Amino acid sequence: MTLAEAAARADALAAEGNERELADLRRQWDDELEAEARNTDYRQRAVAYRAIGQFRFRQKMELLRRGLEDESPACRGSALVSLELLSRDAPGGINAARPLLHRLVSADSNQAVRRLAVVCLRNGSPSRDTIVLLNGLADDDEADRDLRDVSRKVAAALKKKSDTRH
Repeated sequence: MTLAEAAARADALAAEGNERELADLRRQWDDELEAEARNTDYRQRAVAYRAIGQFRFRQKMELLRRGLEDESPACRGSALVSLELLSRDAPGGINAARPLLHRLVSADSNQAVRRLAVVCLRNGSPSRDTIVLLNGLADDDEADRDLRDVSRKVAAALKKKSDTRH
C-alpha cells in the first residue's frame, strides 16, 4: 500500500468514525509520512502534506506549516487542503497560521494557492484584519476574478460570524 492509498483509507475511516483503526493506521504510517514530507520530489511532498489532513493528524501542524512555505505550489496547495480539513471543527490551526495565510492570500504567485488560502481563512476566528484584507481583494479590479469572488464570500461569512458574537 502506498502513502496515498493509506491516506485515502484513513480518510474513509475518519468519515466512518472508526477512531481505533484510524489511530492504528496513523501509528503505522507516521514515520513514512514524515520522510515523504522531506522528499526532494515535490510530488511526494504534496502527497504527504495532503495525507496529514486525510489522516486527521493534528499533531503534524508544524509539518503542515512547513508545507505552506514549500517552494512548490502543489505542496502549498496540498498543505492548505489539509489545513482547511483539520480546521473545520476548530479554528486554532487557522488562527496560529493567520500571518502566513495572509501572506499567501496577498502575495503568492499561484492563483489556486491564493484561493485555497482564502478558503482556509473562512474556518478561522473572525479577525478584523482578515476581513479588511479579503474585502480589499474583493474590490481589486486587478485581481483574478475567482479570487475576488471567493474573497468577497469569505469576508461576508466572517463578518456575519463576527456580528453574531457581539
